[in-house]
Amino acid sequence: MEITDYVKTLAREGELLADAAERAGTDAPVATCPEWRIADLLRHTGSVHRWATGFVADGLVEPAPFPQPPELSGGELLAWFREGHAALVRTLTGAPADVECWTFLPTAPPSPLAFWARRQAHETTVHRMDAESALGLEFTPVEPEFATDGVDELLTGFHARPKSRVRTAEPRVLRVRAADTGAVWTVRLSPEPARTVRGDADGAPADCTLTGEAAWLYPALWNRLPLAGPGVTGDAELARLWTDTAGI
Repeated sequence: MEITDYVKTLAREGELLADAAERAGTDAPVATCPEWRIADLLRHTGSVHRWATGFVADGLVEPAPFPQPPELSGGELLAWFREGHAALVRTLTGAPADVECWTFLPTAPPSPLAFWARRQAHETTVHRMDAESALGLEFTPVEPEFATDGVDELLTGFHARPKSRVRTAEPRVLRVRAADTGAVWTVRLSPEPARTVRGDADGAPADCTLTGEAAWLYPALWNRLPLAGPGVTGDAELARLWTDTAGI
């Protein structure tokens, strides 16, 4: 995907998140994150937006802590969220293509600007689903290409990090297939961090296979929908392991 596509998605998803949060009210519980209310969701995502903006706007090349969110509620908190989201969109839109700054995933895109545009588009989309869950709504559909990209970021990026808890005592293979886009990932599980490769050309037999449209795999692997049903074949215990340990 192009950087401009990520930024357009980020802009749209942030607006959808804010609209759903406003409809639910800041005291509403978030069904997909039971420990959160909408106010917690807005504070978290608004802080992440400001954190990301700082790296790109200021060219920071070292890690920096999240900014502390204000103790606001109601309309003031929503306005604070919208302000930070708009600033992030403006920053990514206006940043030079060769901006240098810190990134944090082992399989980052080819430029820091692409990394942050991609990461914040997915960050905001997943949390938009959280906001919609507070309303008991079905999630607003995600385009197959973007959903496929989000699965790829999750599998090859987040769960390649040492902090990933998706591990097995003995080597196992989890295969993920996006039925509509044709994307395939082979996830090798062991006592070490997962190793994911795109495709299944190595011929490794899968202990468990997850098959479905990308728009289902995306929220299911981010634990926003149940990872269960006819799309799970083979050893369902591996799907349960993912649900239990894959939280970011």
